[in-house]
Amino acid sequence: MDSVPRVAKLAAVAASAVLFFFGTGLDPVPILAWLAPLPVFLVAPTLSGWGAAAAGFTACALGWTNIWHWSAGSHDLALWPWGALVTVCFGLTFAASVVLYRALFAKPLLAVVAAAASWTAVLHVVAISNPMGIVGTLATTQTDFPALLQLASVTGAWGVEFVVMLVPAAIAAVLTGGAKVRVAVFAAAMLAVALGGGALRLAGTDGETQRVALVASNEPGWAADLREDRNLLNDYIGQLDALPDGVKTVVLPEAAFGSDQERPPELYEPMRRLAAEHGFDLVVGYAHWSGATKYNYALVFPADGGEPQRYLKHNDRVSPPGRDLVVTPGGAGVLICLDINFRDPSQDYAEGGTRLLAVPASDEDLNGWQHSRTALLRGVENGQAVAWGGRTTTLLLSDGHGRVVASQPTGQPGGFTTVVADVPIGPGATVYTRFGDWFGWLCVGLTAVSVAVALTRRKSPESPSAHRAASS
Repeated sequence: MDSVPRVAKLAAVAASAVLFFFGTGLDPVPILAWLAPLPVFLVAPTLSGWGAAAAGFTACALGWTNIWHWSAGSHDLALWPWGALVTVCFGLTFAASVVLYRALFAKPLLAVVAAAASWTAVLHVVAISNPMGIVGTLATTQTDFPALLQLASVTGAWGVEFVVMLVPAAIAAVLTGGAKVRVAVFAAAMLAVALGGGALRLAGTDGETQRVALVASNEPGWAADLREDRNLLNDYIGQLDALPDGVKTVVLPEAAFGSDQERPPELYEPMRRLAAEHGFDLVVGYAHWSGATKYNYALVFPADGGEPQRYLKHNDRVSPPGRDLVVTPGGAGVLICLDINFRDPSQDYAEGGTRLLAVPASDEDLNGWQHSRTALLRGVENGQAVAWGGRTTTLLLSDGHGRVVASQPTGQPGGFTTVVADVPIGPGATVYTRFGDWFGWLCVGLTAVSVAVALTRRKSPESPSAHRAASS
């Protein structure tokens, strides 16, 4: 492989960049995410250490520019500096994987594991240290494959992340390195366990269902001020009155309404009446501002007409964070939008026996699919069905095994988008619920060991590619 021409190496970087571009992002083609790392892994042994880092960084960073067209107009992730920073961070993460793979190429099985573990470990550390959590990783691209997603009920999404990076690294090692049989058997075994175990978990999962409705105005406004205009409130009341019989839980968007009153009667009275008359628990996003302080609530109006409850968003950049959990009388744990980017509070709800999550949300159109699927993944991790309702997003109802029951984008001109479906309630607490991010930390440990081996391995006069040629 030392004879691989430079143009072929550049073509490999370009091919990976194109595959990352279309295989990740806001509207990914799932199979391309598995293929994206492969071209760079194939040529990594022929490159210097810095060359491997540059190849990995360039391919992945160019691929992740697929979010720039959205980020350029985003308030949540402005292109400068945050959108650009996300792109750079993903590029650096893949660069580390490629460098480790190359450095350990003489030990192909370790190289393959190190590449997947380092990718997963970095994302795990970023997720737990970043005040915005994490979305849009390789695991998110696989949410149309429920059999694979079941791995998340044991390992969290980190197991899915690991497998999607491991497979292309293994293919590259089989095609270009030594120990072909061992690497092939190991990768095949990992896939068999993940997919076979997932298929078994999906078998015979029909059970209790609950009819859930998501209702969202197609207008993009945030926290319609009840003091100035009640037309939107009246329109929502009309939509709720028209819901079919049998609905048990209804979710409206995050900050559907706003006011400087803590408990505005013009909102509380009609919503409380609607919940009691129709017999459903009603979850309504409400923004309350008191002077310079803003509170982001989800109000829960119970089906029995009782006293409404308030859930204060746990993860918020501008308002005080909440700490308390709120469960509707029908058994749904309440979160708000950004909360789904983190392990808690969904894991806390699962530990308490909750098997459905009701999540008022607000996105920015093009990122709605990605964010709703982050919620779906969180549901699989903890055995919870998900009701993701919000403006300028993708409304989602999914069961506790990650199967989409109903999905509909909002934001069409005028009117409302409403989704109603009977949702199989999740099985409840999982291995992941009990043990948390054990697999993410295992990947951190594997990465540390791999780095130590790479640093202390006796220097050989042979290059990685020369070793490959001798092995073959």
